[in-house]
Amino acid sequence: MNRFAPTLLLGLLAASAAQAQTRDTRWPERPIHFIVPFTAGSSSDTVARMVALKLAERLGQQLVIDNRVGGGGTIGTEQVARADADGYTLGLANTSTHAVASNVGTPSYDPIKDFAPVSMLGSSPFVLALYPGVPVQSVPELIALAKSKPRALNYASAGAATLAHLSGALFERMAGIELTHVPYRGTAQSTLDLLEGRVEMQFGTIPPSLSHIRAGKLRALAVTGATRNPTLPDVPTIAESGLPGYESALWQAIVAPAGTPAAIVARLNREVTVVLNDPEVRAAFAKQGVEPEGGTPEALGERMRDDVKKWREGITSAGIKEN
Repeated sequence: MNRFAPTLLLGLLAASAAQAQTRDTRWPERPIHFIVPFTAGSSSDTVARMVALKLAERLGQQLVIDNRVGGGGTIGTEQVARADADGYTLGLANTSTHAVASNVGTPSYDPIKDFAPVSMLGSSPFVLALYPGVPVQSVPELIALAKSKPRALNYASAGAATLAHLSGALFERMAGIELTHVPYRGTAQSTLDLLEGRVEMQFGTIPPSLSHIRAGKLRALAVTGATRNPTLPDVPTIAESGLPGYESALWQAIVAPAGTPAAIVARLNREVTVVLNDPEVRAAFAKQGVEPEGGTPEALGERMRDDVKKWREGITSAGIKEN
């Protein structure tokens, strides 16, 4: 064996590591591809575009938004998972694409192994809103009514196997009641029927419901987040209304393909933290009902793992299957 071979190999490895470190230090040297797996103009897209605009200013390179729509967000998310792990492809992830999709379908990506968590952006809870004709004023009263009339009360959601649907299923399970789920193709459509009393309640996103709640056309009984929502400060959480431990919120985050250099992930995380404290960003988030969160890549990874497990148990318990 050539006695110089080990020394040569170590030299080559060191040179390769040095080159990689240099590339990471110079990053980004060209525009970054930011895949948003939802339609342009949606709440998720609006959040992504605001963050991308401010992040581009921090990084000195444009973030090019690419709306890859379809499969409930799984098509675009798969593109992120399969992209080169060089820091030039990022993706918008949320509870649906990572914690729900893998439990109700068979996406071609692993929600944990195929991604490098970058940063949480924020979360938006749902509001449990009632048609004013329903004779209850609190969550305990609603639970009592539902127990007296199993499956007689209908609740609307933005669609079967969506997080709004799962929020209702979790509510049923924790309260020990039976409701009838009525799926729609979005909160805006379900809200119209709720206003007319064709359904008794809904787990819906806050922005489309807010004006009706303030006008007294809908009754906000509770919000589904872990804490009260700033836009509805007088409305309690479900957890504080008699179901401790209840929590359901649509979080949104930035992820990269697994294997993206740690130095790049760390840089992105630092810059996103600054962006999330920008008053303009916080105001834009508030209009979408999103509360800025931020946090470390490790904290996001833990949240992703916890939610995959949480919603797997909820989906199994509710008997929810792929459409």
